[in-house]
Amino acid sequence: MVQPAAWDEPEPLGLDTAPVPEYGTGSLADLLPTLAAGMAVPGMTAAIPELTPADRNCVFLIDGLGWEQLRAHPEDAPFLTSLLASSRGGTGRPLTAGYPATTATSLASVGTGLPPGAHGLPGYTVRNPATGALMNQLRWQPWTDPHTWQPYPTVFELAEQAGVHAAQVSSPTFASTPLTKVALSGGTFLGRLTGEDRMDVAARQLAAADRALVYTYYAELDGAGHRYGVASDTWRGQLMYVDRLVQRLAEQLPPRSALYVTADHGMIDVPFDEEHRIDFDTDWELRAGVALLGGEGRARHVYAVPGAENDVLTCWREVLGEQFWVASRDEAIAAGWFGPKVDERVYARIGDVVAAAHDDVLITASEREPKESLMVGNHGSMTPAEQLVPLLEVRS
Repeated sequence: MVQPAAWDEPEPLGLDTAPVPEYGTGSLADLLPTLAAGMAVPGMTAAIPELTPADRNCVFLIDGLGWEQLRAHPEDAPFLTSLLASSRGGTGRPLTAGYPATTATSLASVGTGLPPGAHGLPGYTVRNPATGALMNQLRWQPWTDPHTWQPYPTVFELAEQAGVHAAQVSSPTFASTPLTKVALSGGTFLGRLTGEDRMDVAARQLAAADRALVYTYYAELDGAGHRYGVASDTWRGQLMYVDRLVQRLAEQLPPRSALYVTADHGMIDVPFDEEHRIDFDTDWELRAGVALLGGEGRARHVYAVPGAENDVLTCWREVLGEQFWVASRDEAIAAGWFGPKVDERVYARIGDVVAAAHDDVLITASEREPKESLMVGNHGSMTPAEQLVPLLEVRS
């Protein structure tokens, strides 16, 4: 007897439906190489051809400012919203962050001009093949040699070698962190506590040379999203503040300058209930055969006990296949999730199973990751809300 369609088992999400980041044509990793190519830095390629070369370029990265979140709040960000169209001499379009859409991965993509499969920071936490333990790539714990982990030069270093004045203007706490060393080193680091000071210093650094490449950063919008959600008054208040910061910097641009406003990822609020938050630490099916759980709630790296890789993949697909894209390591690499190629040293950092959320769901770990499990706003996957980040331009 054929059962009614209502009783049929839903088909798992096909991997071909995952919107793979636009590496090489429109991802975060393509931004700095395009700007550097316009300043005649050797070895750089203009992968985003619509960006007109400028002698002085500034990138202002606002942590957590997704394209969709910005477009949803035009009244809170009038200046940024004006840059979505060309009415003020700017242009606006989205870039894709890269997979996973998370800070450590994205900052490395920005600074090196390489996708995650090359620079080697393919997640929030990943297994270190040399030790077998999870490594947090944002906090760099446990410590490992930064330049062994990420050996490529940054675009700032290459620009400085080519005679371009390079500078980073950020919080003083980031001056000597391993993530800064592997992702954003090169030129001069200038630590400033307030956003206003960073804008003023960035403008002065642009004017300090005929050719300049300046980067500045603001983190607190992301923190507000994690704690309170992107629909909260606190998040909207932060958006109002960064809107004023962008305008402050734009109004100080020296001649022959271009300012590009972008972000490392977007964000999605996930409800606090068992339907939307699946707790790995209490789910015996998901735990079976798993040695380590890496990544984050919406972008998991799953490391299997040796010999259990296929069983773990089958189980995760059966349990999560309606809500997640679930791939083996080789399938995710072949699909281009981490870029067109994955370096040999990076291969084993990627999970035996890779799970990327499609719906507004999380795989939490209440015992292993108590703080992360309480976050309202989350990110990491390939949905437009997380993956699309703005590329807004102001020229002088």
